[in-house]
Amino acid sequence: MSRKGQSSFVQRSIPAMDALPRPLFARSESLAERTTTPRHRHPWAQLSYAISGVLRVHTERGRFLAPPQRAILIPPGLLHEVISSPHTEMRSLYIDQRAVAWAPEHCQVLAVSPLLRELIRAFGALPAEYDEQGAEGRLAAVLLDQLRAAPAIGYSLPWPGDARLRQLCEALYEQPDLSLSLKQWSERLQVSEKTLTRQFQRDTGLSFRAWRQRLRLLSALPLLEQGQPVTDVALACGYESTSAFIAAFGQQFGTTPGALARTPDR
Repeated sequence: MSRKGQSSFVQRSIPAMDALPRPLFARSESLAERTTTPRHRHPWAQLSYAISGVLRVHTERGRFLAPPQRAILIPPGLLHEVISSPHTEMRSLYIDQRAVAWAPEHCQVLAVSPLLRELIRAFGALPAEYDEQGAEGRLAAVLLDQLRAAPAIGYSLPWPGDARLRQLCEALYEQPDLSLSLKQWSERLQVSEKTLTRQFQRDTGLSFRAWRQRLRLLSALPLLEQGQPVTDVALACGYESTSAFIAAFGQQFGTTPGALARTPDR
């Protein structure tokens, strides 16, 4: 999940639209390079989904990551940034806020079922001003029903509001294998370890150890999607033992690193 080399990212444009032509609007992009958008918001919800590649969404409150078969639902009006890995086939859905009144106030990572995946692909082939009263409108309605039923999964990382904690988290986000203890961080930040522990739990809902483990496991997902060996991924993410990495990965995601690297969409 490191963002080193951010200067080499290509800026993606944001569609200049005052309103959606229909309650559901699709956008397809083939992104050969690493890309990012400026932070922005819009009055409609957005579903960001990659057939291949890995997507990330950054907000003030969290970092959200979606490898293939996962999607990120961004609610209306939320300030966010979308980042893609190289060779990403991206499918975006812009959804009128009245059609997603059920959506939470913050981002969610959703599991994409085979049916939902095919509905997204089929809808992407329709004209922007599709026939709402005919078969195209019924397809859009089924897609929205399936989206509402999609389960949320824990591919997200809470982000603190405290400035000192943000400094710590940014450093670990850039380099997940950093092995500094909380005591060492407290010395660097010139704050007591007890205070840092309390603030971490308050701002993120997680202990420092649990937060760092989730960060490391999320950092593994793009590397696995690229086909890197599990042992190399474990080391890059700060694990000294491949078996420990596999065990932690299974506990967090309910599958093995090798199984995720062999997803059908790859």
